[in-house]
Parts: sequence; structure tokens; C-alpha cells
Amino acid sequence: MVLRKSGEAAIMGKIQKGGTMFNQSVTLPNGIAMPVLGWGTWFIKDSRVAEALRQAVAIGYRHIDTAQGYRNERGVGEGVRICGVPRDKLFITSKVAAEHKSYEAAAESIDQSLKTMGLEYLDLMLIHSPQPWVDVNQSDNRYLAENRQVWKALEDALVAGKVRAIGISNFLESDIENLQQTAAVKPMVNQILCHIGNTPTDLIMYCQKHGMVLEAYSPIAHGEALKNPATGEMAQKYGVTIPQLCIRYCLQLGMVVLPKTENPDHMRENTMIDFVISDADMAVLKTMERIKDYGEHSYIPVFGGKKPRT
Repeated sequence: MVLRKSGEAAIMGKIQKGGTMFNQSVTLPNGIAMPVLGWGTWFIKDSRVAEALRQAVAIGYRHIDTAQGYRNERGVGEGVRICGVPRDKLFITSKVAAEHKSYEAAAESIDQSLKTMGLEYLDLMLIHSPQPWVDVNQSDNRYLAENRQVWKALEDALVAGKVRAIGISNFLESDIENLQQTAAVKPMVNQILCHIGNTPTDLIMYCQKHGMVLEAYSPIAHGEALKNPATGEMAQKYGVTIPQLCIRYCLQLGMVVLPKTENPDHMRENTMIDFVISDADMAVLKTMERIKDYGEHSYIPVFGGKKPRT
């Protein structure tokens, strides 16, 4: 099987056309519109994230992604309040920490996120990982029963109006099938690691088949894509930067993309992706040699590390 053909109207054929990337959105299964270009906050300190968010919103970003595990929800909430854009014009995502594997822990954490951020609701809440981080790449335990409990907590938060949409992150096919057996609401989103040099084709196809919207985090491989000469040559062919090529690549796979940067110039540069990668070049990029070394970030479980840094 092959992924959907590349082109302007990727994202499962649901992009709403507009004048800029900021006007383009994808519709979630429950009718909620989510901007296709977001701004990630992973590794941005709580003390700096509010000002960075304000600058991102001033540039045009409306989709902001954080997590309990990022330890910057307070700052994100502050940024929402000072950015000058009404709350209902922003799309804010957070994630239940990977360590919360009971209904009670997940439900309490959602309430705490809202309190910490000073928000009445979140637009999207995800389960950050099917396994606690200490077990990722180390244990075969997929926490099947526990994840069903956590999912029930998300469903109840949805019904209560605390969140507008719910989904998952880093879930594989078997993890998703486990949830679907008992879920009253099917997962709407799966946020996964996807970039040139790491394209989980089967998982992407599976999620799209089941009506989920895919989100790509670390689309520039936490900077490692910048070191690949072949990727650089492809970017040069299109007259764009490597980050621009990487972001466009994920969009043409049919994914919402969440590049992270604190640099306003890079924030702007990441929006300048009004070009189309040819089908032939997409095929080349999909089979690009896998990135196996994430440098100083290799300790992170999702990059192959055995345990989180202490």
C-alpha cells in the first residue's frame, strides 16, 4: 500500500482552503476544526514559554501544543491570557502524563491541567503514551486495561465540557485496537513521531483508515534532519530550507504538523511552505535512510532511549 498522493489538499482531503497556512484546518470526527500548522512547546521552559507563545500568536499561530510532562502548562496558560487573541480563536492541546494509568489519576490530572493553565477548557486532550516513560523500549507491558481506564476519564471530561476533543499519542495499532473494543468515543487524533528518516507508513494508513487525524511531532527530527546531506540537496532543489521541506513533507503525508522553536524568525520561516513536493520526490523522502542517532536527545524514550533523564 502507498500513502495518499501528495498535493495541496492533503490532510485526508479535509483541508479548508485559505490564503495562508494559518487559514487551513482539518475537521476532527466530532466536527471540531483543528489548524493544520501548530506550534510545539516541548523543551521550552515554563519561565519562557508565555512570551514565546505571545510571539507565535502575533505571527499567526493559533494551534498550541503542550503536555503535563512538559512542565510548562502554567506558562502556556499565561501566554494564552497575554497574547491578545480571544481564547475561542485558539486551539490548545495538552496530554495526560504517561505515568497516569488509572481513571482517578487521569481525571485528577485533567482538572489540575485546567487549574494550572487557568483555562475553562482544552480543545484537545491526549494520552501521552500507552506506557509510562520508564517502560518505553524496556517492557512488553502495553498497559491495556489501564489505558482503557484513562480513556474513560478522557471520555467523561469530553462529556463534561472540560475538553472539546480527545485522542492519543505514541499509540501503535494494537494499542488503538485495545481502546476501540470498549470505547464509547473513538480516538480522534494520534500524535506520533514522524519525520524524513522515520515514516511509520503502516501506522499512518491504519489511523487514517479508522478516521483519526494524524499529528507529527518533531518533524525536523529534533534538529537531526539538518545534518542529512540528502535532505539538504532535496531542500535546495525546491529553493527552501530543510525545516520547510520537513514540514511540507509531513503535511503531504496527510498530517497536522507541530514544529517547535522559540526563535520568531524560525516561526515565520516554518509557515513559508507554499510549494508542493512532487510524487517522485515524496517517494524518495519516504524511503530516506532511517535516523538512528538523535544526538544529545537520544536518551528520550520516543527516540529510542531506555529511560528518561533524571
